[in-house]
Amino acid sequence: MTHHLPAGKALGGPYVVDVTPEKAGWGHSGLRVLELPPGGTHSFDTGESEWIVLALSGGCTVTSDDDFGHDTFELTGRESVFSAVSDFAYVPRDARTTVTSAGGGRFALTGARCARRLPARYGPASSVPVELRGTGNSSRQVNNFGAAGVFECDKLIAVEVITPGGNWSSFPPHKHDEHRPGEESVLEEVYYFEFADHDGIPGLGYQRVSPSGHGHGTDVLAEVRDGDVVLIPDGWHGPSMAVPGHHMYYLNVMAGPEPERAWLICDHPDHAWIRDTWADHPVDPRLPLYTAPEKS
Repeated sequence: MTHHLPAGKALGGPYVVDVTPEKAGWGHSGLRVLELPPGGTHSFDTGESEWIVLALSGGCTVTSDDDFGHDTFELTGRESVFSAVSDFAYVPRDARTTVTSAGGGRFALTGARCARRLPARYGPASSVPVELRGTGNSSRQVNNFGAAGVFECDKLIAVEVITPGGNWSSFPPHKHDEHRPGEESVLEEVYYFEFADHDGIPGLGYQRVSPSGHGHGTDVLAEVRDGDVVLIPDGWHGPSMAVPGHHMYYLNVMAGPEPERAWLICDHPDHAWIRDTWADHPVDPRLPLYTAPEKS
């Protein structure tokens, strides 16, 4: 399996990124990125997966039709992933979904195979918890729009991470590839990257995944750029490194076979001590890049 998919290598049909469980060689997690021109529209069947439609740039209308009824959600969206928290729409399995954008934009469809059919719902940007994790040059911002315990899904877990230029995130390296009740859960994970440019010069970063002794022995050291994807079926993942001068964004999509939808991780024993040093340093003053809007 190829675990690093540079931009353009994960194309599929109308999607600039099309990661399905079949293509990834695993059982649950999926990610599609849809680009629409002004006035553009796209319909798809959700099949046996639940999906969250999240605006990366632009706004859209999302409709969901199935035997239980018709739902329509207007997403305000945002200018870019570096400008604001976005609202989103959840659409259930076994439904027909349409995404339409009057002004055009780029939209992430984060998906997971699931058993339960939950109702279609709107997720306001004001309800997204914005978390600052780590301190010093390990500081990063996490937008927990689809985190377990924040928004109800059957299997899907999805969050956004923003790492300021020069900082490290996904550190200490951690894994979730063993079933250890209450300690670690088995989750397949997709990383999708975007970068802030500087005077038109594109950004870049680096992603490390190292074998944990479980699963397939995944081993990745990749230079990542706008639109790149890294697939993580197993292994220690981290650090994710943003080069100085360019903020790094990644969208994490996770799901797995566990009966409980939970993000339970194990830190790498050689590096777990770094967490104990965070209390001695302030959070990077560049963070948060933005906060969720006030609830109306």
